[in-house]
Amino acid sequence: MKTETIVILSHREIEKMRRAGRLAAKLLQHLEPLVKPGISTLQLNDEAERWTQKHGAKSAPLGYKGYPKSICTSVNEVICHGIPNAKQILKDGDIINIDVTPILDGYHGDTSKTFLVGSPSPQAQKLVEVTHKCLELGIAEVKPGAKIGDIGAAIQEYAESFGFSVVRDFVGHGISNVFHTAPDIPHYGIRGRGKKLRPGMVFTIEPMINEGTYEPEMLSDGWTAVTKDRLLSAQFEHTIAVTESGVEILTLPENL
Repeated sequence: MKTETIVILSHREIEKMRRAGRLAAKLLQHLEPLVKPGISTLQLNDEAERWTQKHGAKSAPLGYKGYPKSICTSVNEVICHGIPNAKQILKDGDIINIDVTPILDGYHGDTSKTFLVGSPSPQAQKLVEVTHKCLELGIAEVKPGAKIGDIGAAIQEYAESFGFSVVRDFVGHGISNVFHTAPDIPHYGIRGRGKKLRPGMVFTIEPMINEGTYEPEMLSDGWTAVTKDRLLSAQFEHTIAVTESGVEILTLPENL
């Protein structure tokens, strides 16, 4: 259940978020060499679950509101929340977003990355490159006194300059010892609008950028969101903390 109150985390809590975030980043690093033609998304899921348990953590998605797996694997036209399964075999030319959220010592590390499988088309590669830059530009807006709308505006301006669209239906979120909390972080918007950022706020920025329309369609499993026109979608995500002087990315292998 998402809380409506924005919680300011203490230094002790942010240190726990750092540890969880670092573990999440290392999990993605661990999975990366496995992402190649011939592997199933279920194999990626099972390896993520094995690695997570080995490192003393739990997979937040597993059982969350009935979600059946440990990670989300969103391939090609899947915007988000793709469910790993044995029949989905990665092939040359695919793109896949892997979204992981281990819980370590009660705190969540939430991060995702879109990987290239083999040699995708130049258009697919451009979409992935632009989406990653959108995440960087969104993070660069974060500092005390900035507004949430500044983040979305930076992302939207850049994505749309390439003719891509920004998903509206799924947004970033506050995160701590609770998976999803206030505030919502839209990846589109108007500068100067929205709540003011304050030191100690921790949330995800996770732009989903589509090749065509931003409109989604939900599949019958109740989780998987795909692009309405079945064109490609890419996503990158970091968990960040607002600091006294700016921003800290918490989901890096080593927090720099």
